[in-house]
Amino acid sequence: MEDNNILFAFLLTLFAGLSTGIGSLMSLLSKKFNPKFLSFSLGFSAGVMIYVSLVDILQKARESLSSPEVYGKTWGELYTVIAFFVGIGVIALIDKLIPSYENPHEIKNIDEENYKASKRKNLARMGIFSAVAIAIHNFPEGLATFMGALSEPKLGISIAIAVAIHNIPEGIAVSVPIYFATKSRKKAFWYSFLSGLAEPLGAIIGYFLLSSIFSEATFGFVFAGVAGIMVYISLDELLPTAEEYGEHHIAIGGLVAGMAIIAVSLVLI
Repeated sequence: MEDNNILFAFLLTLFAGLSTGIGSLMSLLSKKFNPKFLSFSLGFSAGVMIYVSLVDILQKARESLSSPEVYGKTWGELYTVIAFFVGIGVIALIDKLIPSYENPHEIKNIDEENYKASKRKNLARMGIFSAVAIAIHNFPEGLATFMGALSEPKLGISIAIAVAIHNIPEGIAVSVPIYFATKSRKKAFWYSFLSGLAEPLGAIIGYFLLSSIFSEATFGFVFAGVAGIMVYISLDELLPTAEEYGEHHIAIGGLVAGMAIIAVSLVLI
């Protein structure tokens, strides 16, 4: 693997992770944001991630594992399917281990009026635990972005943009409760910003763990697992949150638009 490719993959992962800071700034600097636009954007992100996972990433994993030099067609396809569902199982287990109150995948209405009725101590606790929970969830996303970019730059860009979009409301989820608890925009921003650093951290740790054993088979297993993780995140987090912020058809419109645009880009680029 060339150093330039590794640097490019890491920078893309860093961009995706630090988008939590964008969500934080949106909530702290503007008096109100457009929930319908956010709903469309989240649906768009889900469309990109689902299409890329099932059409491109999973296909690359199948090709790697099914090559005659690795496992052959029958066993290769079987291992691809198993790795895909193992990826789903891993991210589902992470969801299960994090209590629903602190879990960013559990939808909470984050408007100001709801928070005014709560106690400051509980708000601060909620914001801090949300930051920790989001960091845990961002870890495998960082590995997904990094591996995608390492394999193919245009694929990495697509994943990074999709992950960045869905990190924006996570930044809001961290910064809003901390701001209302502490009245400090600086604290609210930094907690949100730091939670996004788990993505480049996931990329670094994943790279050092896998680089010594990197092979065609490793690539195939990791990519199939990454596809499972991304599909789960889209269905469990992005689409439900998109519908929470806006109307059902706005979210679905974003989903279809995301699929269409990424489909065209994969053909043309």
